[in-house]
Amino acid sequence: MIVRSLDEVNDTDADIKTENWRSRRIVLAKEKVGFSFHETVLYAGTESTFWYANHIELVHCIEGEAELTNEETGEKHIITPGTLYLLNGHEKHTVRPKTDFRVLCVFNPPVTGREVHDENGVYPLVVEEDANA
Repeated sequence: MIVRSLDEVNDTDADIKTENWRSRRIVLAKEKVGFSFHETVLYAGTESTFWYANHIELVHCIEGEAELTNEETGEKHIITPGTLYLLNGHEKHTVRPKTDFRVLCVFNPPVTGREVHDENGVYPLVVEEDANA
């Protein structure tokens, strides 16, 4: 059993901060549960484009409001608390928070926490080394 608070993640290697967002990675690939789980805050007035070509991501809004644009179709959605979106087709998308936008995210395959978005907003597929191998 894993019990972990956000305070335990704050200011560790699992607390990723950029000028547009902060993502606290609460469960990572090293836990070997088949997914990773993050709490992310995207800051009001910013714009971030992501494309998870190697991952499926589910995003559930728990606070704030943002406009989500599917960059492949141009379709736009307003995301508010209680709304989720699932990038089951690896859609390239842009998030424009109107307020600070707090979301809970699940990734499959799980991220290790070492990934960095490339120039296209893609995370590379990084696998956790098995210490027993």
